[in-house]
Amino acid sequence: MNKEQLLQDLKSIIPVEQINTDSEALYDAAADRYKKYAKAKKALDVPAPIAIVYPYSAEEVKSLLLFCNENNINVIPRSGRTATEGGLENWKETTLVIDGSKMNKILKIDPYNSQATVQAGVVLQTLEDELRKIGYTTGHSPQSKPVAQYGGLLATRSIGQFSTLYGAIEDMVIGLECVFPNGHISRIKNVPRRAGGPDIRHIAIGNEGTMCYITEVTVKIFKYYPENNVFHGYLMKDVDTGIKILREVIVNGFKPSVARVYSEEDARQHFSDFYKDKCVLIFMSEGPQSIVKATAEAIEEAVSIFQDGIVEKVEDHFIEKWFGHLNWTQQTIDNEFQRMVKFGKHDGFTTEVSADWENIIKIYHNVMNRVREEFDRIEDITMLGGHSSHSYINGTNMYFVYNYNINCAPEDEMRIYHHPIHAIIIEETLKLGGSMCHHHGIGKYRTQWTEEEHGSAYYMLQKLKEAFDPNGIMNFGTIFPQEEGMKYIKGRN
Repeated sequence: MNKEQLLQDLKSIIPVEQINTDSEALYDAAADRYKKYAKAKKALDVPAPIAIVYPYSAEEVKSLLLFCNENNINVIPRSGRTATEGGLENWKETTLVIDGSKMNKILKIDPYNSQATVQAGVVLQTLEDELRKIGYTTGHSPQSKPVAQYGGLLATRSIGQFSTLYGAIEDMVIGLECVFPNGHISRIKNVPRRAGGPDIRHIAIGNEGTMCYITEVTVKIFKYYPENNVFHGYLMKDVDTGIKILREVIVNGFKPSVARVYSEEDARQHFSDFYKDKCVLIFMSEGPQSIVKATAEAIEEAVSIFQDGIVEKVEDHFIEKWFGHLNWTQQTIDNEFQRMVKFGKHDGFTTEVSADWENIIKIYHNVMNRVREEFDRIEDITMLGGHSSHSYINGTNMYFVYNYNINCAPEDEMRIYHHPIHAIIIEETLKLGGSMCHHHGIGKYRTQWTEEEHGSAYYMLQKLKEAFDPNGIMNFGTIFPQEEGMKYIKGRN
């Protein structure tokens, strides 16, 4: 189907005012934040989609997916536009972006049953603001909170800064509605738990738009106790000590809302008020007063056990101030974009992984050593560090962060800088049995390791794709490796 015919047929499916063919909008839709520097420099090397469409209901999504499925048109589901791993990048000449931002109604807030139901385009901050008015919270606070939308949060298996207490998005989802390429609309009912076979919520959660389109979600909500917040901060000799303290608190059954340890390099860019070339350990306890008191005591006891690794305690008000500036807004994104255009500097590329307590620190040191030894342009790196920010009874994550000056053509940046560092982190993590993607998802730029990530269980993932998207129209190149997309991964040679 040619472009003109596609657009003409679209007008019979959805009102013309819900179809966007503006060239600037299409260029922006060709890639997500993964290639933000190339995008800023007008040097994207991927095709623009044919159009962006904005459905208002699951029925309109159904009609659009049926049309695309029947005509072999690639679909990129989009909601929130804060993806960082290339999941929204377009690798097909004939592609339709289906944007869920117009499905933006809060359908029901139900404090008695501790749940809220929203359409996929509802912004997380919007629901949070409504809940705060009645003394509740979503408990979900990713850095993208002011702009992220629920469809994208579910599809990418999002996690928030308070996950140690409230859990990740998969712990919060009760039920949902989604649409498959054949037009079938599935609704998973809202119950606290059931043993009715496999947990089918997880076919949709984390599918990254490769199997279905999420249109509605019901999530848990929690009572909010801001008056009880207690903050803790410490300067430490090394990351190893911080990981040991995190483990001590978590395995003893306590759940601070925030539990983080930063390397010296990573701490430098966050804690200018008290940073002294040391690692930083921070906690926050929240909830009912009795729980906060017990958690605070457990943190202090854990710190005392590893006192030899502690340099000094940080005044609580410094940590509280830092918590007040965690999230970025649309203005933050726009300012970052303009800095890249003007100065050619890349701030804050990340690769986040997870592993058990025994191996996470080995992974951290192996990555640090290998990048410094092997990366050809080490002189261009302005920061190389990491932090642990999401902990569990059996392990934690490591969020590697690296900044660099870009001394190459914009379209070559990923191949020369990001990909080699990214590959080292993933390879070292997989060697020790960790996961290559703790919360940003696979997108398109970790697909070459998807089979290694899952091992013999990749069979299960592959069969899901074959069953729900047999024509392969859903988000080509995301999660599932595609030889056709390697030219975009490898860049110019």
